[in-house]
Amino acid sequence: MWFERGESGYFLRDAATGDAVRWSDARIRVIPVAGVSYRADALVDASFDPGQPLALVREPENEHDPNAVAIWNEERTLQLGYVPRDVAPELRGDEQAVSLWRVDGGLRVLIAPGDAWLGRSR
Repeated sequence: MWFERGESGYFLRDAATGDAVRWSDARIRVIPVAGVSYRADALVDASFDPGQPLALVREPENEHDPNAVAIWNEERTLQLGYVPRDVAPELRGDEQAVSLWRVDGGLRVLIAPGDAWLGRSR
């Protein structure tokens, strides 16, 4: 899959066919980041700009949810929020995450298999 720049972020195309990849495609997940309102200052940081790789960090000791998966910038110096509670248990732990686009007070993130090729548009 490769990223194609849009007005407010990135969209995906299949690298083999050039066809647009829909958010409902079974190979990927596009999620809103949960809990952003608690870390609004982090949202404007350049490390969360569209196209930036992100780190998914499991939190098995989280007192509110042992399945919690935190979303951090790639360097793991700034946390933005969490993978939604209903999605987190379904993750295997080897996925990649990339910021796709900002929305009012939030961020949409691509979660793809760890072995997926994710590249920039030509």
